[in-house]
Amino acid sequence: MNSPPTPALVTQRAAQRLPRFALLLFCAAYLLPGLFGRDPWKNADITAFGYMVNIATGAASPWAPAIAGLPSDAGLLPYWIGAVAIKLLGPLFGPALAARLPFMLLLAAVLMLTWYSTYYLARTEAAQPVAFAFGGEAHPVDYARAIADGALLALIASLGLLQLGHETTPELVQLAGACLFLSAMAISPYKPAPARAAALVSLPVLAASGSPFVAVALAAVGVAVSARSSYEQVRRFTIWIAAAGVLAALVATALSAWEWKLGSSVSLRQIGRLLVWFTWPAWPLVAWGLWRWRLHLRHRHIAVPLGMAAVGLVTCIWMGGSDRALMLALPPLAVLASFALPTLQRSVSAAIDWFSVFFFSFWAIAFWVVYAAMHTGVPAKTMANVMKLAPGFVPSFSAIALAIAVLGTLAWLALVRWRTGRNQHALWKSMVLPASGVALCWLLLMTLWLPLLDYARSYRPLVQRIGQHVPADACIAGAGQPRSLLAALEFFGGYRVDGLKLPADTECRYLITSMQARAEAPQLPGWELLARERRPTDRDLDTAIYRRAGR
Repeated sequence: MNSPPTPALVTQRAAQRLPRFALLLFCAAYLLPGLFGRDPWKNADITAFGYMVNIATGAASPWAPAIAGLPSDAGLLPYWIGAVAIKLLGPLFGPALAARLPFMLLLAAVLMLTWYSTYYLARTEAAQPVAFAFGGEAHPVDYARAIADGALLALIASLGLLQLGHETTPELVQLAGACLFLSAMAISPYKPAPARAAALVSLPVLAASGSPFVAVALAAVGVAVSARSSYEQVRRFTIWIAAAGVLAALVATALSAWEWKLGSSVSLRQIGRLLVWFTWPAWPLVAWGLWRWRLHLRHRHIAVPLGMAAVGLVTCIWMGGSDRALMLALPPLAVLASFALPTLQRSVSAAIDWFSVFFFSFWAIAFWVVYAAMHTGVPAKTMANVMKLAPGFVPSFSAIALAIAVLGTLAWLALVRWRTGRNQHALWKSMVLPASGVALCWLLLMTLWLPLLDYARSYRPLVQRIGQHVPADACIAGAGQPRSLLAALEFFGGYRVDGLKLPADTECRYLITSMQARAEAPQLPGWELLARERRPTDRDLDTAIYRRAGR
C-alpha cells in the first residue's frame, strides 16, 4: 500500500540551513546567561542544591540525601551529579556555580539531541517533501537540516523551558534522559548500535532521576511505534527498548524510586491555560502540523514525538498540573512544530514575525527603562515602584553586564531588520524571531536585572536578617518549615538545622516558624519570641524567631 502524499512542498532554496555560527550564538545566548553571579533561588533550585552540597560536604550520605535531617523524595542521580561537581570544582568556582555547570551542559545536550532527533526523523521516506515533476525539490539531507534548525529554534522559543531549564533540579536530568531516548528512537533506522546504547542509558537515567513511571511509559510508546515500523532494523530494535524499560524498572527498585507523586485534581481549564503559555509558540504549530500531516500519524516522524509528548501531558495531568512534568513534552513538541513549518502559508509566517517583533521589543524596552530608573532615578515613578516591590535593594553597576546587554539588543535589532527584509525562503525563518526574542529577554534579565532578581528570589537577605538574632554557630529547629528555607539556613547561614523534632523535643536553642504576616505569633511553651523577619519581597509571609526560655 502506497503512502499518501506529504503536505510538504519545499524547494531547494527553502532548504538552506541556518549558518552554524549563528546557531551557536543562539545557543550561547540562551545557555550562558544566569550561569554566573547569582545564588540558588527559591524554591526548587535551592532545595536541590541543598541536597547536593550536603552530600559534597559529608553532611549527608550519598544514598540518603537530606536537608536538616529530612530525606529527599526524588531520585539520587541528579544529586550525585551536583555533589561531584561541587567536590571537584567547588574550590575553584564556589559551590553554587560548580553545581550549575553540569546542569548547563545537560541543557546544551537537550538542545543538541533535539536537533539530531529531528534531523534523523526528517530523513525518513515518509517525511520527505513532494518531488516536483521537473526537479528542484529540496535535497533530503538539506531538507532534514532545515527542519532540525527549526526544531531547535522552536525549543529555544518555548517559554516553559526558560526558567526551569536553567535550574539545578532533578527535572533537568529527566529532560536530558527523555531527549536521549527520543534520539535513540530517531537514529534507530540508521545507527543501530548507538541507538541501542542510547536506549539502554536513557530510560535508567529517567528512573534514577525520580521518574520510573515515565521511563516505563516511554518504553511502552517506543515498543508500540517500533514494532509496526516498515524498517526491519527498527523492528529488531523493539527488543532493546523493552530491555531498557526492564533495566529502568530494576534501577528504580534498587534505588527505591517507585514513589508516584500524585497531585491534586486539576480542571481542563487549568490544564489548557498551562498548555497555552508553557508550550508557546509550539502548540499552534503543533496543532496545524498534526492537521496537515493527519494522514501520516502512523509514520515515525510524527508517531515518535507525538507519543512522547502524550506521555509528558498525561504525567502533567496525573501530577495535578505540574509544569515540571510538562517540561518533558517540550522537545517532542518542538519536533512536531518543525514539521509544520513546510506547510505554513506566508501570511501565517508574517503574523508570527510581527507578533514577535512587537511583543519582545516591548519587553526589551521595559527592561531597559527599569534598568535606567535603577541607576539614574529616571523615570522617578518606575524607581519608586522598584523600591516598593524590593525594599532595601541597592543597585549595583557592572560594565560587563551592560556591554553584553547592549550587544544583545543590537543583535536583536539586526535580526529584526534581516527578517523583515526579503529573506522569505528558509524553512526555519518563522522561528528566528520567537527564539531570538526569548533569548534576548533572558539575556537582559540575567544582565540588567540580575542584581534585582537575585535580591528578590534569593534567601540570602532573609538569612542575614535572621543572623541579627541568632549566633552563627547555633542550632535552629525548623520542623514543618519549607525545605528551601532550611537549605538556605544551612548554606547561607552555616547553621545546624533540625527539621525533624518538634519544639518540645528538639535540643536546639533557637526555633523558627513561618506564619502569615498579619497573624499573631503563636505562644510556644518554653520559648520566647525574639523577632519577626521576612524576605524583602515577601508581603504575606513572616518568619518568627524564638529562643528557648531560661537556661
